Amino acid sequence: MKYLRCTLSAVGVLMFISLAFSEESGDSLTIAPAVYIDCEDCDLKFIKQEIPFVNHAIDRAVADVHILITTRETASEGIEHTLTFIGQQRFEGKNDTLCFVSETQDSEDRIRKALVQKMKLGLMRYIAKTAIADDIEISSIEKTRPMVAVDRWNNWVFSTSVHTYLRCEQLSSYISTFATVSASRITDEWKLETSAYYDYDRNRFEIDDTTTISSVTKGYGAGTFIVKSITEHWSTAAGYDIYSSTYGNKDIGFFIYPALEYNIFPYSQSTRRELRIKYKIGYVYNNYVEETIYDKTEEKLFHESISATLDTKQPWGSVSTTLSGFHYFHDFTKNRVTLFGGLSLHLIKGFSMSVSGHGSWIHDRISLPKRDLTPEEIILKIRQQATQYDYFSSIGLTYTFGSLYSNIVNPRFGD
Repeated sequence: MKYLRCTLSAVGVLMFISLAFSEESGDSLTIAPAVYIDCEDCDLKFIKQEIPFVNHAIDRAVADVHILITTRETASEGIEHTLTFIGQQRFEGKNDTLCFVSETQDSEDRIRKALVQKMKLGLMRYIAKTAIADDIEISSIEKTRPMVAVDRWNNWVFSTSVHTYLRCEQLSSYISTFATVSASRITDEWKLETSAYYDYDRNRFEIDDTTTISSVTKGYGAGTFIVKSITEHWSTAAGYDIYSSTYGNKDIGFFIYPALEYNIFPYSQSTRRELRIKYKIGYVYNNYVEETIYDKTEEKLFHESISATLDTKQPWGSVSTTLSGFHYFHDFTKNRVTLFGGLSLHLIKGFSMSVSGHGSWIHDRISLPKRDLTPEEIILKIRQQATQYDYFSSIGLTYTFGSLYSNIVNPRFGD
């Protein structure tokens, strides 16, 4: 496990916090800082058990310290965890940031222990301002500075996986297999990713003794993507994709393209906020399994796309949205516009709202088969159908009231 502190460098010392509590009194609960942990994928039960010396608030509005935890992938496919400590109420204006990096081979237990350790370290500045500071003991173990490791892989990371799913009943069966291999090399200046995949799905239904319906869809593909960092705001890229899909009526096809991206915010702030505008232009070749609705068995076309993406995670909530447009040059009516958005808001004390949705205006399905699809192909989704749009939406409202703190953990019978 490799650890990194963003604001203060810890040289040669690893801090371990030992807590000496007898019985927790009502006075202690009154003066202990109220802490709200804002994390999408954290083991909150474990955190509460390991950090019992604070009040764990269930609402951001009542907290003395708001811990906002964000993540981003590192070049070695590890995860950089950023903990932003935001002082509120009696600690208004007292903020801090700590980081650590977990590697791909790290277990969930090791990651959550490292997360708790950083939380304890970050909370000490707030604990020191309260009466319970006298109940805290801090010890350290001297460690020599680690030697800088020689990377014999030169930043290359390789991965391979195979997933198979099987479901069977007396009169039906379903099997799905997906395999992929990938390699990547990421530095501050360059980003190179290459991958290949194979996908196979088969459905079988026995209607009666004389009627059986079966379907098979399969596809494969490979691609390479390379990015060059230009400034803190600009990047350029190029890549290619090769693919085949029985569902999409494509026997073989390939796509090559250059691309340009501008991030209004510096890339160094990507864990908290991004506003990226991306432009791509490319050449595509398709050889079709069946003749298309436009009487084509193969096509060579140019097209372009542009998209704008906003991602931000702040104390008041998070926003993620992308608006993209695409068209072919030979016929501008062959186009697509897509809007995706997700919003999570902490509105007032105890009240929060989440909204998400996706909508596409679709006029670019040039590979649809010319013939009419059979009912079996439609129901089993063996072939792609014509449509002018698709969408989904979701909205949720949550109101929490009652006890403002949730320090007790009872694991009996699970959640």
